[in-house]
Amino acid sequence: MNSTELRKQAEIWRSADPDPTTAKELERLLIAEDDAELADRFAGNLEFGTAGLRGVLGAGPNRMNRAVVRRTTAGLARYLKAQVPEVATRGVVVGRDGRRMSAEFAEDTACVLAAEGIPALVFSTLAPTPLTAFAALHLGSAAAVMVTASHNPPEYNGYKVYWGNGAQIVPPHDKGIAAAIDAVEPANQVRLLTPAEARAKGLWRDIPKEVGEAYLQAILGLRMYGRGSDTLSIVYTAMHGVGGVWVDRAIHAAGFSRFFPVAEQQQPDGAFPTVRFPNPEEPGAMDLSIATAERQKAQLVLANDPDADRLAVMVRDSAGKLRMLTGNEVGVLLGHYLLTQGTKKARAYVATTIVSSVQLGQIAHELGAAYDEVLTGFKWIANRALERERGESVQFVFGYEEALGYTVGTVVRDKDGISAALVFADLAAWCESRGTTVLGYLEEIQRRHGLFVGAQRNFTFKGAEGAQTIARIMDGFRASPPARVGEYAVRSSKDYKKGEARVGGKVEKLTLPPSNVIAYELEGGHRVTLRPSGTEPKIKYYFELKETLGSGEPMAQARSRAEGRLQALIDAFVTLARDRGQPA
Repeated sequence: MNSTELRKQAEIWRSADPDPTTAKELERLLIAEDDAELADRFAGNLEFGTAGLRGVLGAGPNRMNRAVVRRTTAGLARYLKAQVPEVATRGVVVGRDGRRMSAEFAEDTACVLAAEGIPALVFSTLAPTPLTAFAALHLGSAAAVMVTASHNPPEYNGYKVYWGNGAQIVPPHDKGIAAAIDAVEPANQVRLLTPAEARAKGLWRDIPKEVGEAYLQAILGLRMYGRGSDTLSIVYTAMHGVGGVWVDRAIHAAGFSRFFPVAEQQQPDGAFPTVRFPNPEEPGAMDLSIATAERQKAQLVLANDPDADRLAVMVRDSAGKLRMLTGNEVGVLLGHYLLTQGTKKARAYVATTIVSSVQLGQIAHELGAAYDEVLTGFKWIANRALERERGESVQFVFGYEEALGYTVGTVVRDKDGISAALVFADLAAWCESRGTTVLGYLEEIQRRHGLFVGAQRNFTFKGAEGAQTIARIMDGFRASPPARVGEYAVRSSKDYKKGEARVGGKVEKLTLPPSNVIAYELEGGHRVTLRPSGTEPKIKYYFELKETLGSGEPMAQARSRAEGRLQALIDAFVTLARDRGQPA
């Protein structure tokens, strides 16, 4: 797009922008003739990715703003009316977190739905993402919209869509909604009622408090041990998000008396004043939690991200130092605990993703449980579980992805950091009752089922140019697949975008839907996987190394050896990536 065409597109968008603030923002860019910034904002439209829409706040179709939200909601509403005739009686749930513009986006969503004749079932206060997903099931709505950007930096916001089954949308609905959005008129022509008009017509309905109470009771029923503890000290951070009050209530109701929230981060604040990046995995994000834990001598630290759909965990090691568990370690602990404790009404079933550890699958196989690996994104776990439950006699017990996402049972058909926090506290109390620790339990699992160590490396490339860099790296690996990664030969490769697996000289078809992911299975049972992020301007590399323990070998010794080999594997792969277009 040349400069003249670019400015023409920007002027058309500006004139149709219903928000004076973002319209003025575009006007300033046009006056300044800032073509580089305009080119990024008009590089394309925000698209449904791993978790619906997500982007930086600002003017233009490649940003999150009221024009985009209104057009998106109109497209969603019209698609729902075509696909779900009873949507006019079932309605659509609308929830929001505490980010900047979340209130405005949620209001616009409800008002456009109402103008389309669809009742908006609206949380009157801030709501965690898992509560919004729960409400869709509990109220029998046709869909749900959650306004959130999860763990992204403060300049982001997003728009997550759930179908009536309580799970995030998957094909063909994502493509159908996108096509419906493309057909929507300019934003200033999208009809919407005022909140007062919508209420008067019965098309804006406040979600009753009973829904939250039902959610709390449901997640309390997910515990296996169920006795709480008066001696286990727990520190918790809401990371300036919306999970604080819910985790506080759940933990106390479960019988844990020594619970210490991180005061500086307990209340919702979309500016995230104590962290730059409100993701527990990011350096520095857990500093206040660690300080509180040392002050309270806590054995367990639990952390949600701002919309409370993820969970991070820290525990004490044998030397008394706090150690962050990886997402895979938490997934293996919860998976094993839920598979081996309690009674099941049918064959237990667990699921994870193609970039998560293979260890859960090994545990499931050895325990006789059903197991699936699906594409990255919790929507695939939830929808696959629903599919298997319909066609087989299985009971979905647990699902997880290594990016700190977990769901226990079927209360919520999405990742739920609140119930996961509760059940992990239950697991820790159970370990305490057995005279062991969380890490002691993890060692039990690893000695029985094998030691797997993993790591992830992310590289950020922002804007349209960054997207081209990420594409160049992926294309480079497709054009020149490696025969070795460091000292390990590649035994097979999977290209999920092409739908092909190569084993030796043979090509086999993959059964999962297309996705821009490449995986290399290495000799020794090791694995390397790469993919672009669906929610951030990053390319992600996932590494897993399987280590064999010597007879009677101390776990610390085996882990140290494994981590050294893992680092060598990472270094070798990053060198391969730089040979294929990744900037140094």
